[in-house]
Amino acid sequence: MPQGGPPSSQELSVGEVAARSGVAVSTLHFYESKGLIHSRRSGGNQRRYAREVLRRIAVIRVAQRIGIPLDEIGQALAALPEGRTPNRSDWARLSAHWRRDLEARIAELQALNNELTTCIGCGCLSLDRCKLWNPQDRVAAEGAGPRLFGKAGKMTPPAE
Repeated sequence: MPQGGPPSSQELSVGEVAARSGVAVSTLHFYESKGLIHSRRSGGNQRRYAREVLRRIAVIRVAQRIGIPLDEIGQALAALPEGRTPNRSDWARLSAHWRRDLEARIAELQALNNELTTCIGCGCLSLDRCKLWNPQDRVAAEGAGPRLFGKAGKMTPPAE
């Protein structure tokens, strides 16, 4: 993190960044600890951010809102030349990649929703057809986790 130096009119305090971005100061500190944003310290040891940090924060917040993990966001931002703030072409590339992930998750959720509707519709009166029913915990031998759910939310009944 850069240190010292005279304040610049292009720099913002942590409070100004929080107010302009709508992000809590503690969140800014967290983002900084994760390397997602950077500040320099003033002579009085106060954080000072370049105005461009507002765009980085906007990218981070949009990515978080669609469910992209912070580690993946950090990797994407770190891959930018010289750690720069994403420009229009960077955003097009990042959002295209994230859109594919989002569409895959949407497809999984839609498939799961369709299966749950079928399951709920049966009223648990047809256990011989219920894809969630697991008599005598037969699926336990396959390991921990949701074993009845396969790729793209497809549920598979326990092995007989």
